[in-house]
Amino acid sequence: MEFRNFAIIAHVDHGKTTLVDAMFRQSGLFRCNQQVENCAMDYNDLERERGITILAKCTSFLWNNIKLNIIDTPGHADFGGEVERILSMVDGVLLLVDASEGPMPQTKFVLTKALALNLNPIVVINKIDKPDARVHEVIDEVFDLFVALGASEKQLDFPLIYASGRNGWAIKDLNDRHSDLTPLLETIVTKVPPPTLSADSPFQMLVTMLDYDQYLGRVLTGKILSGGAKINDAVHAVNPKNGIVEKARLTKLLSFEGLRRIPVESADCGDIVAIAGLEVATVADTISSTEVTTPLASVPVDPPTLSMVFSINDSPLGGQEGKKLTSRMIGERLAKEAEGNISISIKRSDTQDTFEVAGRGELQLGILIETMRREGFELSISRPSVLYKISSQSGEKLEPLEELYIDLDDEFTGIVMEKITLRKGVLQDMRPSGAGKTRLKFIIPTRGLIGYHSEFLTDTSGSGIMNRSFFGYEPYKGTIEGRTRGVLVSNALGNAIPYALFFLEERGALFVKPGDPVYEGMIIGEHNKNNELDVNPTKTKQLTNMRASGKDENIKLSPPRSISLEQALSYIQDDELVEVTPKSIRLRKRYLDPNTRKKMSRLAST
Repeated sequence: MEFRNFAIIAHVDHGKTTLVDAMFRQSGLFRCNQQVENCAMDYNDLERERGITILAKCTSFLWNNIKLNIIDTPGHADFGGEVERILSMVDGVLLLVDASEGPMPQTKFVLTKALALNLNPIVVINKIDKPDARVHEVIDEVFDLFVALGASEKQLDFPLIYASGRNGWAIKDLNDRHSDLTPLLETIVTKVPPPTLSADSPFQMLVTMLDYDQYLGRVLTGKILSGGAKINDAVHAVNPKNGIVEKARLTKLLSFEGLRRIPVESADCGDIVAIAGLEVATVADTISSTEVTTPLASVPVDPPTLSMVFSINDSPLGGQEGKKLTSRMIGERLAKEAEGNISISIKRSDTQDTFEVAGRGELQLGILIETMRREGFELSISRPSVLYKISSQSGEKLEPLEELYIDLDDEFTGIVMEKITLRKGVLQDMRPSGAGKTRLKFIIPTRGLIGYHSEFLTDTSGSGIMNRSFFGYEPYKGTIEGRTRGVLVSNALGNAIPYALFFLEERGALFVKPGDPVYEGMIIGEHNKNNELDVNPTKTKQLTNMRASGKDENIKLSPPRSISLEQALSYIQDDELVEVTPKSIRLRKRYLDPNTRKKMSRLAST
């Protein structure tokens, strides 16, 4: 059978998954009357809730007797490890660009990786039916981006397709009539080269994805680079560091068909398949026939730039809402995550029962924490911290920097530029983007963005859009001022009382409501001033035998401030933690006892 293996790459929300949906429908994969959810490839609960692709996924369908293997990739920079990994097993890419927004930070990131692998992209200008589409300007911006990234002459001569993924049509010329996706599919077949076949050589496959199936166990996915595979073939797993790591037989061989993996007896060279039956082999290992002992080269992945400390939940409320509490359970779950996600690294900290988890950004680590709490884990999480390097030449400290793009209404430009400058951001570009909006580009230290997103939304009345991608390492930029306000800390164990909260409201915004459990050392609100204040949210009204001259007024409280997991992680300081359970997200002090906090504060200042 003839194959075409290609990936769809783009910035977040430029329409990758929606375009794949349209391909499914027009290929005959679904019946005309079959009920299929939108963004069918985003079947993970968190992906559907957040409207983003988190995990790279493989699918396929037949078109004109050619099997098209498609990889739908994440569009957010925090999940770039997924993108880098899968590009090594495709022969072409569709670069999707929004007809209004144009190239964005992640567009640049994924295109850089594709060009470095000598892939020749097909550029798809998507959403050209939007009212604010600016097709010709976007094409110029895409060409300029190719030039800036050092594309070859062949890569610069990219095929161009105009499309509306939501409405299911594509055209090769703006004057053409649109009906379906045939022009796009024809371009894929003609411009994406078929895989190089070495059918007579021994079987070799580089593992690029790993996941778990409740019936099959560990499932390894990759492209067959030489030979073919059959059920019960004897194979072994090889990696560059340890040589042969495992010997086994192929108990299950799976081919992709739409959204399903179907069992097959054999697979041909050039196809993308999944195999089961190996217990040790992991991502970047080579699965091959036993006569092959040299592993295939794998693509290096950019290192993590941010870390958090995961530890057991030792608060007075620990164990009341979750079932997975011990450090052993947490450690096993993190090890399982690191095995399948090569952009995350795990190591046990010097402190007992704690683990240092490093990743690409707050969103990626936040997704991991959210997944674990839904699985029944209780955790304590520290404030994110950046990972520094030491220059081998000068010996000075280097820190990671981000390329930051901000789209906002003109009226908010001043306050945002002021805030970014205070966080050591340097303005690189500023230009109008139409409809009363401005686009700003900054280079800013990664640590300067920790905790800024919620403040940014407040400053722009929720209308601003912020995108970022890893830029590189440069010398340390100096101290950045942290949170400007203090917190209200409970000094009692019990349940919050309306009477107490009513008098605490004048001290600042509250995070708890009447009836919520509180404990000593728990953060229950934000202080109006910049210092920490111990308060008693469980205090009740004193009862006396004196009769009041009038009836007590009903207590009316403002709604408490709701804090999401990402907001909580960015809000806390170094001496604070986020308590995460399946039902609750609470803020607390690292040391619950006030005397211990004072002692540790004195030690830190000396």
